[in-house]
Amino acid sequence: MKTVEFNQLGLSNEILKAVADLGFEEATPIQTLAIPKMMTGVDIIGQAQTGTGKTAAFGIPILEKIDTKKKNVQALILCPTRELALQATEEFKLLAKHKRGVNIAAVYGGQPIQRQMSALSKGVHIVIGTPGRVIDHLERRSLKLDNVAILVLDEADEMLDMGFRDDIELILKNAPVKKQTVFFSATMPKPFLALTKRYQNNPQTIKIESEKLTVPLTEQYYFELRRPQKLEALTRCLDLYDPKLSIVFCNTKRQVDEAAHSLQTRGYAAAAIHGDMNQVQRERTMAKFRKGTVEILVATDVAARGIDVENVDIVFNYDVPQDNEDYVHRIGRTGRAGKTGVAFSFAAGKDIYKLREIQKYTRANIKRKNIPSLAEVENIKAIAILETVKSYINGDDMDKYERMIKTLVTDDITGLDVAAALLKMAFVEDNKDAQTIENVNSAVSSDGGAREKGMARLFLNIGKKDKVRAGDFVGAIVGETGLDANMVGDIKILDSYSFVEVPIDSAQTVIDALNSSNVRGKRVNVEVAKPK
Repeated sequence: MKTVEFNQLGLSNEILKAVADLGFEEATPIQTLAIPKMMTGVDIIGQAQTGTGKTAAFGIPILEKIDTKKKNVQALILCPTRELALQATEEFKLLAKHKRGVNIAAVYGGQPIQRQMSALSKGVHIVIGTPGRVIDHLERRSLKLDNVAILVLDEADEMLDMGFRDDIELILKNAPVKKQTVFFSATMPKPFLALTKRYQNNPQTIKIESEKLTVPLTEQYYFELRRPQKLEALTRCLDLYDPKLSIVFCNTKRQVDEAAHSLQTRGYAAAAIHGDMNQVQRERTMAKFRKGTVEILVATDVAARGIDVENVDIVFNYDVPQDNEDYVHRIGRTGRAGKTGVAFSFAAGKDIYKLREIQKYTRANIKRKNIPSLAEVENIKAIAILETVKSYINGDDMDKYERMIKTLVTDDITGLDVAAALLKMAFVEDNKDAQTIENVNSAVSSDGGAREKGMARLFLNIGKKDKVRAGDFVGAIVGETGLDANMVGDIKILDSYSFVEVPIDSAQTVIDALNSSNVRGKRVNVEVAKPK
């Protein structure tokens, strides 16, 4: 379909300036259709895949309609997971960069609710959150929907699959009858259509077919590891493959800064680029990258949109992207001009499920690869060091250094001993901070007395007295790990504790994720159940 430029959509100068800062000129198909319709106030059903630009499609009209003189919640956006809620919040803040006085808050499980209550009490215009945590705030009366004029369901089919239907309906009933509703969904299942009939008023439908993309000249691999091991894995890859130019993609600006700083302190020619940097800083960094004085560019997706450098050898997905199309755009930075490129993705915990979704979407073969071992890296380093040594031996002005070595050589110490010790010193210095990566994944050895073969039975310290429902457990597991809802097995809720069965090969991931999160506002302790 024919798209338009943002300056043709009748938007305010503040929004147009923010869009320009993000490097966008032409609206995506979903933005071209949705923005004008939303501005008229009609209810909308939008069918679009993740990664088509739909956050800006509903975010821009919402920001245009906010009345900053009123200190109350005027728009509510519901997302299925905290990651999507945080991602949407970050994009809203970038779009609102030049609109003074717009306050945006994210509410989701896994963060202390008191901190969110404090933010809400200061007067928030836009709330972006997960259904369970929004209900927690409604029950505590820290969130009131009396003045909500726009309510958005993002990824509605995902929320329904996760068991959030009752929660969604409760939230919709708490919102004013007179409001604009915008429901986005990748598919149109019957439960979703039932919601639209019950809670929308003559909605207009927008349907966008997302193009399936692939990058045929890029070899794609992934490493399965734990989050703290990412930096060590990255440096081993850089040492082993020695790319002239590489890009490291992170999901947040903070992670970009941390990764770039860590690489710099280890002696790599790395630089960060993200949306908080001004245009002059970004252009200066890019100029250094093109010249090769900066060999490793650490970037966010937003900052990387304008990167057009042909000789990038490797792209690293330090964080697996949330959007399928972001993955395609990232790895498309290598394998250009007829050359073969390489892309490595670091999959920690639930990232493996997202990566499988990306593989299905792109129809690409993303192969599992072992993280380079210390022995492989040492071998490559040794070859490089010995080549350098040869060049010095063939050079001039070696007499002074030969005399120094002769002072060490005795009947017990040979010249070979001294050379070996110097080489060992070089490796000890490089490897002193190395983490143990060879044994990456721990396994759950017991099934906890699960009813079904291949499942593990988990014990959780909350039950009926905490007002939890089966859907709360399914939603938490899917939201925190990315595990498919239909892979969650038998759930038994007793008075003060519960049992949930999950695939045994995903049990450790579920335990790790839920032990750092909340269910129905209560901190959870999870472990493999003791067999009956």
